[in-house]
Amino acid sequence: MLTEERHKKIIEWLERDGLVKSQDLIQWLNSSESTVRRDLHELEELGLLERIHGGAKRPQHLEQELGMDEKSSKNVQQKKIIAKYAANLLSEGDVIYLDAGTTTSEMIPFMKKQKVTIVTNSVGLAAHLVEAQIATIVLGGRIKLTTDAVVGSQALEQLKQYRFNKAFMGMNGIHSDSGYSTPDPEEAILKRTAIQQAEEAFVLVDHSKFNQTSFVRVASLSAASILTDTCPLIIRDQITEQTTLKEVSV
Repeated sequence: MLTEERHKKIIEWLERDGLVKSQDLIQWLNSSESTVRRDLHELEELGLLERIHGGAKRPQHLEQELGMDEKSSKNVQQKKIIAKYAANLLSEGDVIYLDAGTTTSEMIPFMKKQKVTIVTNSVGLAAHLVEAQIATIVLGGRIKLTTDAVVGSQALEQLKQYRFNKAFMGMNGIHSDSGYSTPDPEEAILKRTAIQQAEEAFVLVDHSKFNQTSFVRVASLSAASILTDTCPLIIRDQITEQTTLKEVSV
């Protein structure tokens, strides 16, 4: 059995049962212990499972959200590559929504002095945009300390008044069945509204966000295009059937 076929089978069993034992995988896949161990390691690196003693389990961190400092230290080079590509999609005179997030924030160095207007729900991003001499509007409301995002009814009502040429969104999870998702209900409704208010919407994520589901569904996959470094082969077809996927390399 080819590596891709084994990986697909392992994920299917995890989706069904939530847990698999290494000894069962050896038998079901007719593979050696070292092959199964390598498969589980590779799938864990992609964020598609968590290895445990004697096997693996499906990731289930529905409400868990890392702070900005922790997020910023993960997959830094991949985020920069994605962000550079996204920044090149801007056109002079565009009105842009820039969502709070570590990948979207990496767009700013590639946007310096561009003649665009940016609306954002992040006080931190707003400060960097001003430093880069970019016209900026920051939504008003309560600041969520863990993610630096402005949330709440005031921000939502303000957001509803705007229309965007393009929206660049961060996201915690992308799944072929549950779509785009995020842990916080208040952030989810802002993300959903921004996508709806944009002519074009792009979700910027690295490979670790695929096959992940967070607490609150934001939108279906068809609501936005995906910009990423790489999408795991075992789910690529399911993703591309529903939306445009762009894998960005160096």
